[in-house]
Amino acid sequence: MAYFTMASGPEELAGLAWALEEGSRRFYAELSGMTDDKDAVKIFQGLAAAEEGHKSALARLYKDLSAEDSRKPSIASVPSEESGDFMEGGIRVSNALSWARGKALRETLELALSLETNSYDLYLRMGNQIQEQRARLVFGTIAREEKNHLSRLAALLDVKL
Repeated sequence: MAYFTMASGPEELAGLAWALEEGSRRFYAELSGMTDDKDAVKIFQGLAAAEEGHKSALARLYKDLSAEDSRKPSIASVPSEESGDFMEGGIRVSNALSWARGKALRETLELALSLETNSYDLYLRMGNQIQEQRARLVFGTIAREEKNHLSRLAALLDVKL
């Protein structure tokens, strides 16, 4: 999460958030193939699709914020280390997937809940700290959606206990 404190403005925050959303999308997409539980597959696939939606919203925000100055870095220029293997919660996708292999569904759901809790907190803080109104709205919307992810994961965990 240190990358967010180094960001110079709302457009860089949007770019970094986009990279984390891509990591989370990859995580959930791969998790869906690691379980035979149909309910979990449905939730994980739904979360992967939701992360794709978050990426789209962040890409639009980035474009809006950086349109005034073409010298701003593009989302694609976020260094590959950040965009390729980090996800919400600030951990590496590869490490999380490696850990999840062979774990019980309960443990995987608990990890996902932890990641989504961190993400919810991050977007709440970003939305409260940033001054640019459009960015506040986008980060606030994503925070509410992350809260919904928490509810879906918690409901599945309750059923599977």
